[in-house]
Amino acid sequence: MSPLARPRRALALALIVLGAAGLAARPARTAAAPPAPRGAVVVLDIEGVINPITARYLERELRAAGDAALVVVRLDTPGGLDTAMRDMIQAILGAPAPVAVHVAPPGARAASAGMFVTLAAHVAAMAPETAIGAAHPVALGGGADDVAMSKVVNDAAAMARALAEARGRDAGWAEQAVRESLSLTAREAAARGVVDLVAADLDELLDAVHGRVVETAAGTRRIQVVRAEVVERPMPLPERALQRLAHPDLAFLLLTLGALGLLAELFNPGALVPGIAGAIALLVGFVAIGNLPVGGAGLLLLALGLLLIAGEALTPGVGVLAVGGGVAFVLGALLLYRPLGPASPALPDLRPSPWLVGLGLGGAGAFALVVVRAALRSRHEPVVTGVEALIGRRGVAVTDLAPLGTVRVDLEPWQAEATAGKPIYAGEDVVVVGVEGVTVKVQRAPARAALGGGAGSGR
Repeated sequence: MSPLARPRRALALALIVLGAAGLAARPARTAAAPPAPRGAVVVLDIEGVINPITARYLERELRAAGDAALVVVRLDTPGGLDTAMRDMIQAILGAPAPVAVHVAPPGARAASAGMFVTLAAHVAAMAPETAIGAAHPVALGGGADDVAMSKVVNDAAAMARALAEARGRDAGWAEQAVRESLSLTAREAAARGVVDLVAADLDELLDAVHGRVVETAAGTRRIQVVRAEVVERPMPLPERALQRLAHPDLAFLLLTLGALGLLAELFNPGALVPGIAGAIALLVGFVAIGNLPVGGAGLLLLALGLLLIAGEALTPGVGVLAVGGGVAFVLGALLLYRPLGPASPALPDLRPSPWLVGLGLGGAGAFALVVVRAALRSRHEPVVTGVEALIGRRGVAVTDLAPLGTVRVDLEPWQAEATAGKPIYAGEDVVVVGVEGVTVKVQRAPARAALGGGAGSGR
């Protein structure tokens, strides 16, 4: 490989990965959902962290439910991203059909961002043994000062109070849930007027809401759900897969494995398997972090750590690069999901598992010790592939070489040139002494020793 080939390969691979990462980071454009049957009860399920995937799912289904009698959103969430939460609230407030948020099944919770979504619904219901509240904003990365946090808390409290007042619910408690991280059980929430009712399941919920009059974006609607068709509209499989991928540990693992795979390909071009697997893991990791609050500083520190660890393999025995790379890698992992910036309503702790960080660091060290050094050693070994591998091979002249002609080496014909200044005749043995383009340089081969010590023709 020429001296410029490796940098060109690295640059091309980096451009491809960065371009694909940009595409992966763009918001996915999902197809419009088919309209819901007129007068039906549409049931949606939102489970886990509230992120752009759940927001797109809810927005799409609410647009398709214009003629539905009721949209029921079964909710179980620990909280989520502020921007996704606001998109969901706006979708509910602008929905033409009545929306009932049902915190269910028993054991579920509408914590943090989930509380805001529940307050925005036309009907707020909870199953027994569920909880709501704990909506104090969390400063991501601890970077917000007292003044900034005060602004964020006041903004979140005002939103909670406005949503509760618009739906005729306990606005005072909603504000306290933000300022003091208060929580209530289902029975307590219903007794205080934070939610409208307690319903164990969908049938009980439909019986309780039938005949209610609510104000939607399309005007006053009376909920008529007796004998209505119930249509389950779960999140499509691709979105469910992305929702599972949007996990801090999984995204961190994919990024680490992807980077190691690409580094292995760059140090040993042509291996293909680590490069392809690394590119796939890295791109899937980009998709995952696109739905998480990722800090640029964390990503840069991770990349720096991996590069320093790989650099240690280029200068074995020093140790400084390995130590610096390990420190950068650990700091990057700790800062990856804790970017400095505004607070978010009770975002769950997104730090990757310490065990996973240690596993990633150990894998990077093993990569430097085994993969990279093995690739570097292989550069000093004799070439065993390509036309250079022909040097030293014996063959036979097919035509006279005076000085150009044809020889056969390893059963393949090659254009050849005799280099000794004397012609080589057809049928004589030759040995390859060089390669220039597609022409092999040959000389007359010395005769092989025959069995018993005599000289033979070598053929």
